[in-house]
Amino acid sequence: MTVDLAAAAGFLAGHGRVLDRRRFDLLTGSGSAEAVVAAVDGYRNPDGGYGWGLEPDLRSGTSQPGGALHALEAFADLAPATTPRAAQVCGWLASVALPDGGLPFALPVPDPVACAPFWAQADPATSSLQITAVVAATAYRVPGLDPAVTPWLARATAYCCDAIRALEPSVHAMELAFAVQFLDAAGRVGGAVAGEARELLDRMRPLIPADGLLHVAGGADDEFMRPLDFTPFPGGPARELFAPAVVQGELDRLAAGQQADGGWTVDFDSYSPAAALEWRGHRTVNALVLLRANGRL
Repeated sequence: MTVDLAAAAGFLAGHGRVLDRRRFDLLTGSGSAEAVVAAVDGYRNPDGGYGWGLEPDLRSGTSQPGGALHALEAFADLAPATTPRAAQVCGWLASVALPDGGLPFALPVPDPVACAPFWAQADPATSSLQITAVVAATAYRVPGLDPAVTPWLARATAYCCDAIRALEPSVHAMELAFAVQFLDAAGRVGGAVAGEARELLDRMRPLIPADGLLHVAGGADDEFMRPLDFTPFPGGPARELFAPAVVQGELDRLAAGQQADGGWTVDFDSYSPAAALEWRGHRTVNALVLLRANGRL
């Protein structure tokens, strides 16, 4: 299956945010790290966090862990280039982390219009493995960030490992997938962190079906966590959870997901017209990031 990059560029020109267009330009060799950082800065608050719909279903202007996730996602695209914004957002994350080192799923949302209820109604006093794991997993991909030099990431890593040890078999599919993403990222860094991550992956293996398909309880009827949600990037220990043919089949499916308009779709519901549009642009860029990382572009 051949991906049509020209069609993807056209889709983003007509539908994408400036940030998604800048990420695409960088991905395809016509953009710059500086332009991506400038686009992310449009969502930045004076406290060093990110809001303003950087997480499309969280329209609040307030700085939120979900906004930090997407900022770090863009900063990971810059590799091997770095930006001081990455360490700065980790400083903000440290300022809002709870005493156990975890992040709340969301901080208070004083402006909840058009925000998904799971964001607006989250408990800010309780740590969430789901959000902490996916934010930390993404931070591990950002050049220049590692637990040795990033105190927030060290605390988040310890929290995630402890929380993963306590997971029950009834764990929600998204929490499980993001926990595995975290272990996959932490398992690449070497030393004691990597050893613990690999040990925990072995403990979690029985919870993950061979085909990697887990329905998302409370989501859309056809919303599933799939193998690439557990192990999006090659070379990490989580790839060992799936047969090579399963991963290759998922990459085939991802490439084939490009629509006639040049973009990709999502399999979950959005909570505003803006979010529905923005998720497609985000999904399009992320699909291309994954296909390139996995040798498909």
